[in-house]
Formats: sequence, structure tokens, C-alpha cells
Amino acid sequence: MTSILSVSSSELSHRRKTLRRQRRRQLVCGIWRILAISSLAGGLGWGATQPVWVIKQPEQVNIEGNEILSDQGVRSLLSLTYPQSLLRIEPKTVAQQLETKQALIAKASVSRQLFPPSLTVKVEEREPVVTAVSVNPSTPPTSQTPSLTNQANSNQTSKPEETTPPPPLPPQTVPVGLIDAKGTWIPIENYNSAGQPLPLPTLRIIGDRQKYLPHWGQMYQVLRRSPVKISEIDWQNPANVILQTDIGTVHLGIYGSQFADQLAVLDQMRQLSKEVDGHPVAYIDLSDPNSPAIQLQYPTTQLDSESAQNLKIRSKRTLNLNRQR
Repeated sequence: MTSILSVSSSELSHRRKTLRRQRRRQLVCGIWRILAISSLAGGLGWGATQPVWVIKQPEQVNIEGNEILSDQGVRSLLSLTYPQSLLRIEPKTVAQQLETKQALIAKASVSRQLFPPSLTVKVEEREPVVTAVSVNPSTPPTSQTPSLTNQANSNQTSKPEETTPPPPLPPQTVPVGLIDAKGTWIPIENYNSAGQPLPLPTLRIIGDRQKYLPHWGQMYQVLRRSPVKISEIDWQNPANVILQTDIGTVHLGIYGSQFADQLAVLDQMRQLSKEVDGHPVAYIDLSDPNSPAIQLQYPTTQLDSESAQNLKIRSKRTLNLNRQR
């Protein structure tokens, strides 16, 4: 009984010593681990401040994927000050800033390279397909008119000559924005700040963008497949959308699902003469693609209402004959 108690006591003592050694070893390992991590963090912090990890000039920012925007135009959008430490640049933040500042950039990604220290910016651009314009009526030049005192003095001597005011100037169209194939609005300021002179799309659209933008994506898919060349879309009156085409002026009425059929009928009317019965064609009416008609230009003072109606009927018959041919 006594031997058993003595053996048990020695084993317990040995276990205590073993546990103490393990605790000391764990403590030492923990201290070394802390020192190693601190040294590594300090080394990275020191290395980040060294010139070898710093972007010193904008030319160390590489731009890829841009065709519309210039390299300098993209670099000017970066909120970076030089010199700039690479490790302090947040790629996601920089990419979001590019997408927010420039509507021509649909998507951007930023990555860092340490050897050599540089920044790579990849962009996906939006391609404008139509120019949105607004119509500003030009005011006629003001004629110089004498004052009331001068008029009074001149009335005493002679009668003032009657002058005809000059005709008003034609309205001017001003570009206000651009639109891509999906209907994304691009302010004209973004396009002008691209960093290089860029030509505007030849296709133009006039009207309230809140009215036509919801339909533009679907409309453009039809336009790009149509053999009819269209230069202008007038959406100022949503009840009658007007097209300027290589065939002539076309009135569509309200834009709807029959737009593709209207362009198909218009393509069949290429042989339509620009004059019918000696009168030039004012416009083609395709509000009903199943029954197209043409409106002729003629002086209203020379025709009574019955003659005008007969002329419209003959124009419609002529149009049907041209379509059959």
C-alpha cells in the first residue's frame, strides 16, 4: 500500500514538471511568433515607404481596353496624387470612381504590379450610336430703330421710310448628349472631356429623352437591321414620330410594335418618284403600314378642298402602283 502511494506521487511530480516545460515552450513560441509578425509588418510598412514601391508619375498607370477615351483622359479621372504608395491604393475604390465620373466607361477594373511598380486600369467603354440634340429657335437680329424723340423730330420733317424686318434665322440644333445601343444616357460634357477630338454619331434624335429613352433599346435593334438609311428621328411630338431617311421624310404616327413593318414597307418604296402629278412629295405617311400614303406639296390657294382630296387619292393610288412594281 505504501509503495503504491509513493509511485503515484512521483508520477504526479513528473507530470507537473512536464506541464511546466510545455507552458514555457508555448510561451517562448508565442513571444517569437509575436516578434516575427511584428517584424514582418514593420518590414512591409518600411518597404511600402521606399521609392521602389511608389508610383512617381502618371505614366506608370497603364490603360487598357480604351478606344474612345485617350490614355490621358482616363488618367485624369484617377484621384491619385504623385508620388503614391502602391499598397495604399484601393483598386475597387479607384474602379468605382472611374465608372461614376465618366459615363463612357461601362466597367473598370484596377490591379497593382510590384515588379516594376505600376498600376493597370482596364476599361470597357460604351459606344455612342446616336446624338441627342435640342432645338433652339434663333432670334432674328434686332433692327436699329430710332428713339421716340428722334421719331418725333423726323415726323415733323419727313415721313419715315417703311422697312421690312429681316426673316428669322432657322432654328439651330445643339448636341446635349449621346446614347448607346442599350439606351444609356451619356452627357455631352463627358464626351467632350474624352481627351481627344471625337466625331459625333451621324444619327440624331430630337425630343424629350424621358419619352424616347424607354423605347430606344428595342428601336435601335430594328434600325441597325434596316436597309433604309436614317439620319434623324424627330420625337418632339410622341403622337407623330418623324424620320428623315434617304428615301424622304416619313411620318410614323405613334411609335409601337409595327415599327419594323413600317421600315419594311418603306424599303419597298425606293422606286417612288420624288414628284407625283408634277408636285414634289412632302412626306410619306406610314402611320398605317398596310395602307401607306404620300402627301404632296402644292399651293393651298390654287386648289379647293375637293381638288386637294382628289390629289391625295391619286397620290395614294400612285403609291400603291409603285409598291406593286
